[in-house]
Amino acid sequence: MDHPHDSHPLHTIQKERAIIFILAALQFLHILDFVIMMPLGPVFMESFKINSAEFGLLVSAYSISAGFFGFIGALFLDKFDRKSGLLVLFTGFALGTLLCAIAPSYYFLLVARIVAGGFGGLLGATVLSIIGDIIPVFRRGKATGVVMSAFSVSSVVGIPIGLTLANHYGWHFPFYSLAIASFLLLPVAYFVLPPIRHHLETTFQKQSQFKSLVEVLTTKNHFPAFGFMILMMFGGFTIIPFLSPYLVFNAGLPNDDLPFVYFFGGLFTFFTSRYIGILSDRYGKFNVYKILSLMAVVPIVIVTTLTKTSLPVILTVTTVFMIVVSGRMVPALAMVTSAVQPRIRGSFMSVNSAIQQIASGAASFLAGAILVENPDQSFNNYDLVGMISVVCILSSVIVAKKIKIAG
Repeated sequence: MDHPHDSHPLHTIQKERAIIFILAALQFLHILDFVIMMPLGPVFMESFKINSAEFGLLVSAYSISAGFFGFIGALFLDKFDRKSGLLVLFTGFALGTLLCAIAPSYYFLLVARIVAGGFGGLLGATVLSIIGDIIPVFRRGKATGVVMSAFSVSSVVGIPIGLTLANHYGWHFPFYSLAIASFLLLPVAYFVLPPIRHHLETTFQKQSQFKSLVEVLTTKNHFPAFGFMILMMFGGFTIIPFLSPYLVFNAGLPNDDLPFVYFFGGLFTFFTSRYIGILSDRYGKFNVYKILSLMAVVPIVIVTTLTKTSLPVILTVTTVFMIVVSGRMVPALAMVTSAVQPRIRGSFMSVNSAIQQIASGAASFLAGAILVENPDQSFNNYDLVGMISVVCILSSVIVAKKIKIAG
């Protein structure tokens, strides 16, 4: 009997590369749409005359919407041709981003972020499902690496360009650019991607997805993994959304220099994440996670207590912060993935992704509620937010010890 990949309309390496390129481009655009919000914090706060809590809600609305629809999507996405599902989701995402671009008010933008998040949250899972369906297993790791590198590329290239456009032409311009790029990519994706229907040929489809979801949510061995993920996200996303406004209004960083923070942070992270993965395989995921978590305490304390300081000091501290705080994700995801039986891993990862999104949104909202804005737009209580982050990170190490490898 032929392997399912043999009969797939993917006859050449060239076509496979074209598909991976399209998937990476889709991933890049929707990740950039999410991450561009955080460095634009100072611009939004000035344009809409909003406080830190209201900006926190803008950031968290996308994540919480993505998480909520992620749970729902886990139940029905596998019932459709993956190509059709991806194109519908990306169209919805492009429309949501266009709504962000034309937003005349804070509340209009808030609703637009919920729409973009709902569609964008399902995009990532669908992209990874397509890789699993059509890329042969011996090339799948490389393909996944190319697609997932979109996060680093968005930090190194996308955010600096987006910030530069926002500084010169207003905050609407980055969203217009993203929306236009998305609509231009849609017809290309339609012609390049083949129909992807192999998963529809399986007979257990209708009932097993719901049963798998229930099993994922009720298996005791999964509870430490989910608790660990919540603490991990609180460790990072209490600080990250407000880093840009704090650097501008408290540390005195000029808006024009803000792109450098994300350029150097993303550039170093692009290389260090791979090395952290190698160390995790060599010395154990938990050991590397524990060391990175302990190392993260120092840059977190420094970055949340910065006063007026020079650009080189800011770039050094923020780059180290990004390396260790984002680097924890590499061993963390490897540990969490090992906590589940392979037969329900797809449902488990969908739930885990949804929990991750909701937790990051809740962390942003909590931090925004704690921060107090002064008349000069500087913040108070960012050091308190930093302490909450440290407590969550250290607690996550304790919970990580309780994650058991499934048989």
